[in-house]
Amino acid sequence: MLFSKDIGIDLGTANVLIYEKGKGIVLEEPSVVSMDAQTGRMIAAGEEARQMLGRTPGKIEVVRPMKDGVIADIAATEMMLKHFINSLNIKGMLSQPRIM
Repeated sequence: MLFSKDIGIDLGTANVLIYEKGKGIVLEEPSVVSMDAQTGRMIAAGEEARQMLGRTPGKIEVVRPMKDGVIADIAATEMMLKHFINSLNIKGMLSQPRIM
């Protein structure tokens, strides 16, 4: 695609890095997700979720979806990645990113 963006994602145990061709690293966030334990709905991801570690009521669960370099919680990882990619403000039919 002519107007598509090329981005690379490094899923790390501690941090997620997103690199955009021509811009460099555009996102560096902790690999942490907070979710409603009853519904499974994501509340926050990245730094906002990291700040919740150890400070949440029982109905909110804060997880690190990556353990020892592998995906330990696929659902939380998917929610986290969607959140991070959406935060890059890539919009429109012609601007869907090519992700590696």
